[in-house]
Amino acid sequence: MHPRGVLSVALSAIIALAGISAASAQDFPSRPITLVVPFPAGGSIGAVTRVVGDRMKATLGQSVIVENVTGAGGSIGAGRLARAVPDGYTIGLGNLSTHVVNGATYPLDYDVVKSFEPVSLLTTEPMMVAARKTMPGADFKDLVDWLKGNPGKASAAIGGIGDITQIADILLQQETGTRFQLVPYRGTVLALNDVMSGRIDLVFMQASSLLPQIGAGNIKAYAVMGPNRLASVPDIPTIDEAGLPGFHVSYWFGMWAPQNTPAAIISKLNRAVVEALLDDTVRGRLNELGREIVSPDQQTPEALAALQHAEIEKWWPIIRAAGIKPE
Repeated sequence: MHPRGVLSVALSAIIALAGISAASAQDFPSRPITLVVPFPAGGSIGAVTRVVGDRMKATLGQSVIVENVTGAGGSIGAGRLARAVPDGYTIGLGNLSTHVVNGATYPLDYDVVKSFEPVSLLTTEPMMVAARKTMPGADFKDLVDWLKGNPGKASAAIGGIGDITQIADILLQQETGTRFQLVPYRGTVLALNDVMSGRIDLVFMQASSLLPQIGAGNIKAYAVMGPNRLASVPDIPTIDEAGLPGFHVSYWFGMWAPQNTPAAIISKLNRAVVEALLDDTVRGRLNELGREIVSPDQQTPEALAALQHAEIEKWWPIIRAAGIKPE
């Protein structure tokens, strides 16, 4: 065939595919959507997924079916999403671990940035600095002073090798000039039990996991690792107020689609998330779970992409300098 003929056929194919894509976006969604969650079913993460996914149905007119795909720190579920057909019918939940930390700790067969299209940031949840109730130090400054005077004597529970809790602990030691032992756990329940019993001294964990034990007086809290105090415990200062300004670690959750998902479909999915986060029932449930709903200007795909890039720039150098690898 003449080269011009080949080019004409190729252009025709491209135009045809573009037409199909546009038509698919216009009709989207015409069947249920699968939401891949790279974490085990149950717990607060499962509750967030259900409450937001159920409300998205009202906007999309189709059910959102949760598929839990677990393992390897969430990288198996994220990989399932990365390889999905980019038609909007498979979307996924992700967070600081799956879409930032794993990119520097796991040998992935996908790219945590390029393999996905951001849809929307959902919620953020600051971590907190807490300790056994008999830990010395009336406030965070006192705690740091005690740690400096007792290098290597204190212990801190972490969620495993390569977990954000380990990385935050390493950074805190660098920022404060302290040194303490890191003890890995598989799950927050075991870690908290050992902190409450006094076998472990320190714990940096999501606020929702710590608040019940703080309220019961089983552990003591020193600071919220975010820019704002929590409404449920307004007497606990922020890390900025406590003396370490800018040391913010939030466990945020966002929604992504596979790379090359049409922009029109991303827009429809984003609208469904935004409307879900405006719903009073959804907001009430998320607040009960200790999750902070981000402001409307942070609910755009561009805002989620910007947050991910900023977190990568912040955490990857720390992870690589420490040589952190998963278990």
